Amino acid sequence: MSNVAAVNDQTFNQEVVSSATPVLVDFHATWCGPCQVLAPVVDQIAQELSGKLKVVKVDIDEAQDAAANNGVTAVPTLLVFKGGKEIYRRQGAAPKRVLMEELQKIL
Repeated sequence: MSNVAAVNDQTFNQEVVSSATPVLVDFHATWCGPCQVLAPVVDQIAQELSGKLKVVKVDIDEAQDAAANNGVTAVPTLLVFKGGKEIYRRQGAAPKRVLMEELQKIL
């Protein structure tokens, strides 16, 4: 069971842009191999940073507007929004240790 909520075009602004808590957005696709590898890492990050960071997933095939509006051209792409603004971007999968180090610097 995932600790990460799914967000779509209709809920993106409410769940991400308007969030009082920083939000990590995992833009992914079901057909993407690296996305499948990254998924459990994103779940672990959601658990470990609970209360400090909200974590959501956006399937680019089901939320094409959210992906396009945020300049997502490849998956996986991780974005962090704080106060409605993008403050972090990483394209491609990375080890959990690397992601945690990068996230700790911006939180």
